[in-house]
Amino acid sequence: MRKFGNVKKVILTALLVSFINVNFIPAFALEDKSTASPKQFKSMVSKNKKTSDDYKFDYINLSWWENFDDDILKSYVEKAVINNYDLKMATLNVEEYYQNVRAQLANELPSVTAGFGPGLMKMPGRTNTAMNFGLPMVVQYEADIFLKNRNKTQSAKKLYEGSKMDERAAYISVASAVGAVYFNIVNLDKVILLQEQIVKIRKEIYDLMLASNREGLTSTADTIKANKALVQGQTDLIELKKQREQQLHELCVLIGESPENADRIERTSLDNINYALTVPTQIPSEIITQRPDYIKAELMVEKAGIDVKVAKKEFLPSINILGGGLFNSGDIGSLFTTKNMLLGVAGGIMAPIFTGGSLISNLKLKKATYERVLQNYYKTNLTSIQEVNDALVASKLDKDKMSQTLKQYKLEKSDYGFNEQKYNQGTISKLDLIQYEENLLTIEKLVSQQKVECMIDAISLYKATGSRPYEYVK
Repeated sequence: MRKFGNVKKVILTALLVSFINVNFIPAFALEDKSTASPKQFKSMVSKNKKTSDDYKFDYINLSWWENFDDDILKSYVEKAVINNYDLKMATLNVEEYYQNVRAQLANELPSVTAGFGPGLMKMPGRTNTAMNFGLPMVVQYEADIFLKNRNKTQSAKKLYEGSKMDERAAYISVASAVGAVYFNIVNLDKVILLQEQIVKIRKEIYDLMLASNREGLTSTADTIKANKALVQGQTDLIELKKQREQQLHELCVLIGESPENADRIERTSLDNINYALTVPTQIPSEIITQRPDYIKAELMVEKAGIDVKVAKKEFLPSINILGGGLFNSGDIGSLFTTKNMLLGVAGGIMAPIFTGGSLISNLKLKKATYERVLQNYYKTNLTSIQEVNDALVASKLDKDKMSQTLKQYKLEKSDYGFNEQKYNQGTISKLDLIQYEENLLTIEKLVSQQKVECMIDAISLYKATGSRPYEYVK
């Protein structure tokens, strides 16, 4: 009878284990000064806290945008930081990598599996039924004496840190795009006004030429040429308006608004923007070390090196520890007594003997990946220096070019004033005067364009230096 009762308990326990299975796998992120998760991600995990956007404004160095002395532009940059959907996706991408770190860290910790369930059973040859309660529990742990799992977690952390650099690069890129598009719109506003005046002048020229042609004073060919110039001016005006509408739509998307709101986009006049940014004569090459793409390339080299270590440790044996506990009783009140408790612990070593060469191929793969990532790091280094130098040269030479164009505009303006006096004196015709006026408007369009080019050059330097163009300039 005692054997029969023991068999009954074993069967009931097996049934109970198969009924309910609950896993408890702890996952905790260990914090250290070099890889501690930023506050915003702790806030994202906790639903009771609000996410702070302060770090986002630090990404774009918001104070730098005050150099243009345009509150409207600064407000659009702020809106883009908060509302742009590409930036929201970049932030969520960082959160995904952060959770991958947490999931990988769980492999360094023991896992506990427990179950509980009642059982009702009738044995053959018996008229009564028996009630039984069981609570099995299993603990598993891989002893990481070779630090293989630790290295895998470090590798995942490098990916996480790299994603933060991608996020920062995205914020700088969007802020730069907002500034460039905004200035292009402001420039188009100015150019369209000038082009409308040019079209008006060409219409007046054509009317005068047409009247002269009727009197036989001007050839038909010259009249047709004037008409062609008028049509071309009207076509250019339509093209400029189209470009402005497209730029307005792009700005709406960048700041997270519907393109249908393009008509409500405010902007200042180009004449009101005081461009007074000082172009540094030189910038030390170490400024590239603050660029997010450079930092990420460096992190990926470190990750690739860790992956090589992991691939080497795959050849080593793994040590697994298994612990089990069982509480089994026909009375739930005595379930946790020592007489109804069964405990056990065991360990084992597993080592790869034959894997078909997969471990060797994996090691060679990781080494090749390391070399490729290292070459990409070298390329990023050179490309970063090139972009900084290109932006610096463009800023300096475009500013010099604008200075020369301003001189040309002043001379053209003085020339127009002299010709206006000649017209008042009757020494030149009105047709000659308005042609001089068109030349003056054409030069003014060029001045407007080059002024905006200089401001966009400043934004390019801002972007090339990782949003801090004067960080290393003394």
